[in-house]
Amino acid sequence: MSDVAFVLGTRLEAIGLAPVIEACRRRDMEYAVIHTGQRHPETHDTAFFDRLDLPQPEYTLGVGSASEGRQTGEMLIGLDRTLREISPEVVLVYGHTNSALAGAIAAGKLDTRSGHVDAGPGNHDRTTPEWMNRTVAHHVSDLLFAPTEGDENYLVRKGVSPLRITVTGSPVVDATRRHRDIARRKSTILEDLGLESRGFFLLTTDRDGTVDDRTRFERLLSGVGRAATKHGRDVVYPVRPRARDRLDAFGIELPDRIRRIDPPDYLDVLRLEAAAEAILTDADDVQKRACVLGVPCVTTREETARAETVDVGANRLSSCDPDRIVRRVAEAIDRPGDWRNPFGDGDATERILAELPVESTTDRLVS
Repeated sequence: MSDVAFVLGTRLEAIGLAPVIEACRRRDMEYAVIHTGQRHPETHDTAFFDRLDLPQPEYTLGVGSASEGRQTGEMLIGLDRTLREISPEVVLVYGHTNSALAGAIAAGKLDTRSGHVDAGPGNHDRTTPEWMNRTVAHHVSDLLFAPTEGDENYLVRKGVSPLRITVTGSPVVDATRRHRDIARRKSTILEDLGLESRGFFLLTTDRDGTVDDRTRFERLLSGVGRAATKHGRDVVYPVRPRARDRLDAFGIELPDRIRRIDPPDYLDVLRLEAAAEAILTDADDVQKRACVLGVPCVTTREETARAETVDVGANRLSSCDPDRIVRRVAEAIDRPGDWRNPFGDGDATERILAELPVESTTDRLVS
């Protein structure tokens, strides 16, 4: 029997749960990591866990790519078998993926307590799988660990009992701070690319609604290129497969100052994020990390799931409009990164462990 089972299937989940896994190891708790195989080849994930100094998953379901329904169904079959074998006291899931949905449902079917880390609004678009996954996980999980009071208020408005919610802060704060130090030791990407700290902009964009629309994609890149020229900065653009395919299919030529690179691993990305003068992104997790790192961010969308980053002045919304992108970048780099971090003090992990229905977790810290 294990105290805790962690269900994950993507890098984002592994990053968010890493501090909790590490804390369980320090406390000598019995735990198991179950990798659904939702994304990335196993060999890549093995290297990924090693780079973060994390233990390898004990169980790998190997589900792989499939339709949303088939992938979730296969996860449920594998998780039912695995959870019966290890009999955890509690199952922890993270975020809004199919793995999070399947982990929460599988635990409920077995009458096992479950906790949803990073509970809160996320994507507001009801047509997306992420919205459905997160919403169902909210309502079937026994414990909801909300990063902020705003997230707690959202959950209550959606009918979740306040008794099931604990405001913990975000473990992404804990993870970003710890992994930033690992990245400084292990990543050589700045040296490899000949970059100087605060001497470049970083661009990340891969959302379907942006890269699948030729006009929007071209307007975004035009605005980023104009901003780079105005401030005499190059833009490092790690191009993920979907964006790469659209660039090739549309025949889009990148502006001169946008420097295209292959997607680096997480530690390299984190070192780029920490060293950039500004980050332009359409990803919620990047917005959050930029806020924690003290790097100004411009979000190339009309809205954000992390409104707190805008409220504290760490983030600005530009959409894909070139003129707005140029203005927002100028505003962002003109402001020092001295905002208040709204996602907690870096102790989310301890608050999460304190709420788990596991006997004597507070007495197990190994010196």
